[in-house]
Amino acid sequence: MITVTVDKEKGAYRGFCSKGHAGSGRYGQDIVCAAVSVLVINTVNSLEAFTEDDFSLEEEDGFVRLSFKESLSGGGQLLMDSLVLGLTQIAQDYGKKYLQVNVREVF
Repeated sequence: MITVTVDKEKGAYRGFCSKGHAGSGRYGQDIVCAAVSVLVINTVNSLEAFTEDDFSLEEEDGFVRLSFKESLSGGGQLLMDSLVLGLTQIAQDYGKKYLQVNVREVF
């Protein structure tokens, strides 16, 4: 299962962590894993290309952690909203057996 945890502080995005593998198909044919990977990688790339938002990034096989160093721009907020929307829809369509999305308030 893939678990994505999105951190917010007073409603503002602080970062996210994606870990695990969906296991919804054989290696190379796992569409849930592919869809989550595309959304996560595209969000990271879009934040770099289209915003001035500063963040740190950790990546390993089956693991991505992104932490924002400051408050997000409007564009960064929109990209994160889009990520959460896409992930939530995948979880609804394919079931929480393969993907769990948690949005939590941090202090």
